[in-house]
Amino acid sequence: METVSVDLGERSYPIHIGAGLLAQPELLTPHLGNGKVVVISNEVVAPLYLDAVKALFADRFAEAIILPDGEQHKHLDTVAFIYDRLLAGKYDRKTILVALGGGVVGDITGFVAATYQRGVPFIQIPTTLLAQVDSSVGGKTGVNHARGKNMIGAFYQPECVLIDTDVLTSLPEREVKAGLAEVLKYGLIVDAPFFSWLESHSEEVVRLDPEFITQAIQICCKTKADVVARDEREGGVRALLNLGHTFGHAIETAAGYGTWLHGETVAMGMVMAADLSKRLGWIAAETASRVRAVLEQKYGMPVIPPADISVERYFELMASDKKVEQGTIRFILLRDIGEAVIEGGVDEQLLIQTLSAGDQLCR
Repeated sequence: METVSVDLGERSYPIHIGAGLLAQPELLTPHLGNGKVVVISNEVVAPLYLDAVKALFADRFAEAIILPDGEQHKHLDTVAFIYDRLLAGKYDRKTILVALGGGVVGDITGFVAATYQRGVPFIQIPTTLLAQVDSSVGGKTGVNHARGKNMIGAFYQPECVLIDTDVLTSLPEREVKAGLAEVLKYGLIVDAPFFSWLESHSEEVVRLDPEFITQAIQICCKTKADVVARDEREGGVRALLNLGHTFGHAIETAAGYGTWLHGETVAMGMVMAADLSKRLGWIAAETASRVRAVLEQKYGMPVIPPADISVERYFELMASDKKVEQGTIRFILLRDIGEAVIEGGVDEQLLIQTLSAGDQLCR
């Protein structure tokens, strides 16, 4: 096991990473206070891991709230359903909420924790690769709106993150690859040697070889912990973690939540960001082609956005992105592999060329 610390002063917390951690209650005991535990999970994850998580909390466990699975359920109606259950159970401000699931469960649970009785503690137990390397760390919580992804939420940090790498073996291949898009993102934005390592060891990483996938998770969590410690509320450097997300969120919203997995649209968005960076003259054509080749050929990810999203629709949705400042869309782009930048005021004609490129992206 390795423990990574997110250094936020009095709100600092550990990320425990390793195999078999769902059988180690001592890792969570220091974070429980004296409240009851309510586990929030979904109908796919609960049958697999709820019993093990109940055992972690023994007599503290009060009940489980089971949600339907899927991004399409990440909205305020689901939040209201959880509030109803918590109020019916007369749970007080010392109640600990536990998110057992992927990014959707974690984001919803965190938002409920931030707002129920003006804030109760919560713990993240992420069960997808995407959640383990990204969404469970850093305190971003929230739900979607019909006009945009994650437009309603709060920054609210967990008490602890428990990452058991053994749970990854139950994931479908599509979920694994969606999570690996976020893994590759870290290499592209700040760590060129990590990107090269992922390029060289794609076979081991994709098949979830314990040594390689654990190392990848640790590197991602360390990177994100460092970024969050420097910029908790995304006023600067943390925005770099959104490489590919401005395009990707637009695709998710336009296609309908749940049509594409989040990581799949991030993969598309990162290729679009590389393409736009090439058109701006910031990276060589060979570099842009390498980005696409690693995602598409080495990791088998979808990289071509849906053909039925018009340029006008992209502009409409990107205008609602959280990184928009005073009407200007800000993009996370590449100066090189391992060197991402935040850029506003991109030449509109070049942007239109990227949005219209289709299967010629990065060609």
